[in-house]
Amino acid sequence: MSPLKGLKVIELARVLAGPWAGQTLADYGADVIKLESFDGDDTRQWGPPFVERDGSASYFHSCNRGKHSVAVDLRSDADQAFIRDLVADADILIENFKLGGLAKYGLDYQTLKQVNPGLIYCSVTGFGQTGPYAHRAGYDYIIQGMSGLMSVTGAVEGQPQKVGVAVTDIFTGLYGVTAILAALHQRHETGTGQHIDMSLLDVAVAIGANQGMNYLTTGNSPQRIGNAHQNLAPYQVFDCADGWLIIATGNDGQYQRLCQLLDLEEMATAPDYLKNADRLKNRDEMTRRLTEKTLARTKADLLTACEAHGVPAGPINDMGEVFADPQVQARWMQDELDGVPTVRAPVVFSDAELAMKKPSPALDEHGAEIRANLWAAVKD
Repeated sequence: MSPLKGLKVIELARVLAGPWAGQTLADYGADVIKLESFDGDDTRQWGPPFVERDGSASYFHSCNRGKHSVAVDLRSDADQAFIRDLVADADILIENFKLGGLAKYGLDYQTLKQVNPGLIYCSVTGFGQTGPYAHRAGYDYIIQGMSGLMSVTGAVEGQPQKVGVAVTDIFTGLYGVTAILAALHQRHETGTGQHIDMSLLDVAVAIGANQGMNYLTTGNSPQRIGNAHQNLAPYQVFDCADGWLIIATGNDGQYQRLCQLLDLEEMATAPDYLKNADRLKNRDEMTRRLTEKTLARTKADLLTACEAHGVPAGPINDMGEVFADPQVQARWMQDELDGVPTVRAPVVFSDAELAMKKPSPALDEHGAEIRANLWAAVKD
């Protein structure tokens, strides 16, 4: 049995953050009805590559598995009424329209809570429902820049870099799910739903984590330092004879063992590198001396030595190497749904099952069925 079996979710969302929340709920067993325009979610066209099953882009299939698709025209009075009928017995609605965008269709929270007082209504926007930027459209790339994430990502020289996937969208989707589940728990006590206001910028600022705290503690904005770490050393990518290896020492003992396996015993207890604060202060010289030794080793040889000595280390894999990795394979992270490849949701329950049985739907694949069933229920 799946943990959220029996929950009904209406998704009026497109692109990534809202759909990621909907997909996560679907993976956990909720019945998610994705309402799309007759042109479909924007990401259906974000290719190549495209998935042969329905011609939609791989991007769309990355965040919409397990859902039902119904095409609607929000300008249509009949479809507005249809959506309100769907909402009447729904548990959750997820939307990512601009501020006030659904009010003109009678699909805003204030209207729909009159239809269903128990509805949990999650709004996802770039900047939230309040504040001077609330009216603006928000995109992950822009949010990565505004939130400070790009200011601490990339090499010291050249342009700041974004993360290679839309992390603020994905984190907002996941924070949205945790908020929805918290509201569901509260509904068990109160019997009523509520409105959840999710902002990409809020989330991106929050996941600044130690970098944000570094600033709040000192008043100094952290700067880009490439593949090094603001608060730990050595914790970075090292050059090897045939490429690179990540070595991530998290305490003094691990650092000392790294020195020993590189035949640098004198550095293990040298005052300049004895404690983490010392290593941060003398990072450049320490890195130079360590790199002289790592350059003489191959990636595989150095990784084997690190593992043997209890020093955390790992390779930099491309996606092909990721899905060929025996650990990734042992955890069944790659799956296939009706001929469509997918990445398994990264959760393993001891007494429940993920509901990953269906790929992403074709546009309006379930429209006739759901409309007919709803009409039949109304007649009954």
